Amino acid sequence: MAAHRKRAGRAVTILLTGAAGFIGYHAALVLLARGERVVGVDNLNAYYDPRLKQARLARLGEKPGFSFHRLDLADRDAMAALAAANADIDGIVHLAAQAGVRHLVVLETARRLPKLKHLVYASSSSVYGGSRELPFHETDRVDTPLSLYAATKRADELMSECYAHLYALPQTGLRFFTVYGPWGRPDMAYFMFANAIAAGKPITVYDHGRPRRDFTYIDDIIAGVIGCLDRPPASGERPRLFNIGNSQSEAVATLIALLEQSLGKRAILREAALPPTDITETRADVSAIAALTGFSPATPLSVGIPRFAEWFLRWISA
Repeated sequence: MAAHRKRAGRAVTILLTGAAGFIGYHAALVLLARGERVVGVDNLNAYYDPRLKQARLARLGEKPGFSFHRLDLADRDAMAALAAANADIDGIVHLAAQAGVRHLVVLETARRLPKLKHLVYASSSSVYGGSRELPFHETDRVDTPLSLYAATKRADELMSECYAHLYALPQTGLRFFTVYGPWGRPDMAYFMFANAIAAGKPITVYDHGRPRRDFTYIDDIIAGVIGCLDRPPASGERPRLFNIGNSQSEAVATLIALLEQSLGKRAILREAALPPTDITETRADVSAIAALTGFSPATPLSVGIPRFAEWFLRWISA
């Protein structure tokens, strides 16, 4: 790891957006453990309980090399000032979840950083829309989004393509598949199910729990993110897009059964039809990212959910 920690006699500096978020928090922990300097950015909005974001930040604040800036990525002037004060930034890991103009501001910031070697940013498996071809390949068509969120993520990818062409900006986009684990997002199904089960409240289950998802444990995701960050595209290479998932799908019913077992309580189920923004199954082909980084997801749902549940029970009792 030592080769990653220093560059020209100084600590490698990474700008990390969404630092108080689920994936951002875990990415920061790994980067800091390698001895790198992390400049964290987050607006700490109330999309979900800010208490969880503050708790993540408090843990990061105990680590040497971490600094935090509360600002909105849509604030061009604030981002420009941040870049000017941190002109030695070597890499950007852009994980802030809201898309559209915010990604454009990050791209504008990136192209003005003189020492930048690589921008890695979050896309989503939702760009595959209603595709029925499994597994999903990066070469599949992605012009039929089922939600505005999916459309904005695809727009991010296209903006990145443009900036690579115009400014030779080295980039890698990662299409995440249903990330879960400790310190996760309360708006995700597995977390909402856990909250409801613990509280004895009903959970809404679509199509009898038959839909299947490529659930990907957070440690596996971070291994892929860091593996890509360490391997920037060659000069003149087009921006890369990789699936990053567990490469197998599990039924939502299986997820619920594992939560019941791990939490020691039965779920109260409320049946509903599958919404038009949902699809029946997701599954990632990860051969491309594996070829570049050796990515090999190692955590099945049967292992990851008990780990999440152990953390969750501590969190709700704190």
